[in-house]
Amino acid sequence: MADSTTPMDTPAAAEVASIASPINLILLALLIVLAYMRLRPAPPVTLPKGPPPTVFRTFTPPELKPFNGENSMPVYLAVRGRVFDVTAGRNFYGPGGPYENFAGRDASRGLASGSFDEDMLTKNLEGPLDKLEGLGPEEMDALRGWEERFSEKYLVVGKLVAVGSEGTG
Repeated sequence: MADSTTPMDTPAAAEVASIASPINLILLALLIVLAYMRLRPAPPVTLPKGPPPTVFRTFTPPELKPFNGENSMPVYLAVRGRVFDVTAGRNFYGPGGPYENFAGRDASRGLASGSFDEDMLTKNLEGPLDKLEGLGPEEMDALRGWEERFSEKYLVVGKLVAVGSEGTG
């Protein structure tokens, strides 16, 4: 009788030993880790911080001059009385760029004539705005093309008026 109980106990013990084998424990641990990774809560999504709000304002030439990209300032330029924020194109319009002379200034005459020289800019910032007199039809068409391009690509942040006419109009 002692022999008859031993064979019965041996298969049960062997069966228990096979469930708790090292490979089964490793697979169970792997299953738990995978389930945790799949079901754990995702970190909250954070949206990138947007640019500060831009308020449409009226600029005079001296007020526009500091917006030339130096000292971490944005880059603005004016075309036919409309002031554009061209900061996104800082490589072109900011310091060291090919159009840097236009930053913080009225670029209308220079863009119309295709000249990026300093002499295309109004010298007297306190004086009247450039009326664009003396420009031919082709130059005016070129200027309208530039203005269209700026309108499609950049935000209008204000209008340019002569010194002394900030309160009118």
